[in-house]
Amino acid sequence: MPLPPADTPLYNHPLPEIEQWLISQGCQQDRNNLHRWYVQKPAWEAEIVMDVDSIAVRYIGAGENGQDLVRSFKYSLSRRDLEEAIFVGP
Repeated sequence: MPLPPADTPLYNHPLPEIEQWLISQGCQQDRNNLHRWYVQKPAWEAEIVMDVDSIAVRYIGAGENGQDLVRSFKYSLSRRDLEEAIFVGP
């Protein structure tokens, strides 16, 4: 099933398509907590949590003094905007 256009708000994507999008970005789903996803890139790693009204991203060790850096993004953002905000890293 093809994804809607990239400028479509994420809340207009069916859940299986959101999951496919995350997989295409290199994310792996937590088998025990299906709303949690993990992604590891060469320069950073993150935990992505699909919450009720937003996606929370915790960049592990990316903050000041090695603390985690947490950002939250509303589903009203387009898939393109979320991709650019989340997957460029902290």
